[in-house]
Amino acid sequence: MNSLSSMFGLEGRLAVVTGGASGIGAGIASALAAAGARVIIADINIDAAQAFANSMPAADIQVIKLDLADEENVLSVSEDILKNFGTPWVLVNNAGLQDRQAFFESTTAEWDRMVAVNSRGPFILSRELSRAMASVGGGRIVNIASAALRGSIVKGLVAYTASKGALLAQSSALAFELAEFGITVNTVLPGGVATPGAIAAKGPVPEGPARRPAPLGMCKPEDIAAAVLYFSAPAAQRVTNQVIAVDGGFSVS
Repeated sequence: MNSLSSMFGLEGRLAVVTGGASGIGAGIASALAAAGARVIIADINIDAAQAFANSMPAADIQVIKLDLADEENVLSVSEDILKNFGTPWVLVNNAGLQDRQAFFESTTAEWDRMVAVNSRGPFILSRELSRAMASVGGGRIVNIASAALRGSIVKGLVAYTASKGALLAQSSALAFELAEFGITVNTVLPGGVATPGAIAAKGPVPEGPARRPAPLGMCKPEDIAAAVLYFSAPAAQRVTNQVIAVDGGFSVS
C-alpha cells in the first residue's frame, strides 16, 4: 500500500499559482509548499506576493509579476518561468476578478475585462506551459472557477459567471486534448470565501441565493487548497475532466 506521503507529496515539483498573493491563492500556495513543492506565485500585486513569500521563510516560494489581461506579459512570464525555474508540474489558474455590475448598466468594457483575466489569460498561460509539460511527459492543470456556476450567485455577476463558465468549458476541452500527453485538467468551484478580493469587490450590494448560509458554513482558503492538492498529487494520476464544488454544502441547501 502506498504511503500518504507518496500519494500526496509533491517533493521537488514546481507549481505555479496565479493570484497567490492573498486569499484562496495564498491558501493554495501554502498547501502545495507544505506538500514539498517549489512554488511560484504569479500575481499582479508583486509587493503583496513578496510579503506573503517572506511570511513563509521555510518554504521555497518565488514571486513573479503577472498581468493576465496583457497577452505580451503572459507570454514573457511563461518564458521566464521555463527559462529560470524549469517546467512546472502543476499550473493553478486561480487569479480572477469578481466585481459586480448591474445587468441593465453593464458594459462591454467590463465584459471584456472579466473575460481577459478570468478565461483568456488562463487559456494563454495553459497553452504556453502545457507545451513544456508535454515535452517532459505530463503535468497538472487545475482551474479555479466558481460555485456561481451551480447557483451560488448574487445580482451583478453576469460577466463574471460567463467568464468562469468559459474557464470550466476550457477545462473539459483541454482535458481531452492534453490526455495523450499525460496532462490532467480539473476544476474546483469555490463557494463563499471571505477573501480580501471578495470583500473589496466593487458593484451593487450583493443580493441573491449566495447570501444564504451554507449548511457547513463559510469556506476558508485551505478548504479550496485541499481540493487543489488532491488534483495536483500522484493520487489523482488517473483523474481528469472532473469538477469539485467546495461550497460548504450550498448545493443541498
